[in-house]
Amino acid sequence: MSSAPSVSSSITARLHVEARPTVVSELTTAIEGAGGLVTGIDVTASGHERITVDVTCATRGDQHAEEIVATLETLPGVVVDRVSDRTFLLHLGGKLRIESKVPIRNRDDLSMIYTPGVARVCEAIARRPEDARRLTIKRNTVAVVTDGTAVLGLGDIGPLASLPVMEGKAALFKRFADIDAFPIALDTTDVEEIVRTVKAIAPVFAGINLEDISAPRCFEIERRLRDELDIPVFHDDQHGTAIVALAALMNALRVVEKELRAVRIVLSGAGAAGTAILKLLLAAGAGDVVVADIDGVVHVERPGLAESLRWTAEHTNPRGLSGTLKDAMVGADVFIGVSAPNVIDGDDVARMAEGAIVFAMANPAPEIDPVEAAKHAAIVGTGRSDFANQINNVLAFPGVFRGLLDAQSSRITDELLLAAAQALASTVKPEELNPTYIVPSVFNPDVTTVVAEAVAAAARADAEPT
Repeated sequence: MSSAPSVSSSITARLHVEARPTVVSELTTAIEGAGGLVTGIDVTASGHERITVDVTCATRGDQHAEEIVATLETLPGVVVDRVSDRTFLLHLGGKLRIESKVPIRNRDDLSMIYTPGVARVCEAIARRPEDARRLTIKRNTVAVVTDGTAVLGLGDIGPLASLPVMEGKAALFKRFADIDAFPIALDTTDVEEIVRTVKAIAPVFAGINLEDISAPRCFEIERRLRDELDIPVFHDDQHGTAIVALAALMNALRVVEKELRAVRIVLSGAGAAGTAILKLLLAAGAGDVVVADIDGVVHVERPGLAESLRWTAEHTNPRGLSGTLKDAMVGADVFIGVSAPNVIDGDDVARMAEGAIVFAMANPAPEIDPVEAAKHAAIVGTGRSDFANQINNVLAFPGVFRGLLDAQSSRITDELLLAAAQALASTVKPEELNPTYIVPSVFNPDVTTVVAEAVAAAARADAEPT
């Protein structure tokens, strides 16, 4: 259950109530007394003695919603007719559909769109395969591919249960970058089968967005697909997160007047997102990063060190720290968490350096309550929309793919990822920058355009012969 009512857990209750002057205030008082947040009251029908009211309120989750409804049922003269979960209503029938860009009004349209006219276009592509980008949906399409093994905040829920997330991702591609994205949920966790399947469907797409595939398999899948496909492959959980985290850190350091090369950074989480953030931080010039996972600080002498952590151990922790995450935080300038809920507390943040920056990005429950972190840190960011400084991947992946598609790019480089982070950071103007505004709103109209232009320029520079 979240700490505050959220629209993501909002309900609408249809009530039949006595038509007395105080009824609206009674309903509002009861809901707020139960910890809910009223966001709308609408009278939908009225008679001489009774009225029908739709009351919409934000709750802290399913159990809290049930408690609010139970409270309403105790009010005199109130009958609860039905209760609707607004989020489930929004998902009814799915969130996507396919529409034709051209009308089919008569026989002439039919003969050009389909047989016999379409055959001429097929033959043209057979002669010049590169024309597929000009003459088919390949020009503007991305596959959102998952196996449902690492869905944000939910874990391994399988491909079918992951589909609402993939639909949402595709909807964001369309809303923010006008890219036609298709959810592809694969009923296999076998690396070879996933690679083979994505390669088989690749002709339809201009890019592949890997999503919610568990580590360490995701690393191998991404590496193989990048090597074997001629279109860009982007693992958003890794690189989208890294881009936004680095952009947020660039601006946060400007606020506290510190330099990336000089600060001490503690990174909680050594999975897909943590490793990508680490690599991009190092590429950007960070000099002192300490990584910790469930077994404590990662270092080369740690007993039982997993082979998947060998690279991390060899490229981090220059002061040779050992011990726990909490030990590593003493005197640190920056904490970045992509791990698990409540792994640190206010005392840990208090032991950080002056002007501390805390990015508690685990979702839906962060590594520390942001309110508690803000008592000691100069800047706090999370992955949530109900706190300031939301470090959200939607700030990155639409612009990244828009730039890749516009440049007809075939690969993704560290230089491209850095360009995206720098461009994203630049969308917050110096006069706008403050401790509660280090990243732009996801609805800032400049974000996708600025990031896309920077990515396209980096992609074209990479493609130029040397």
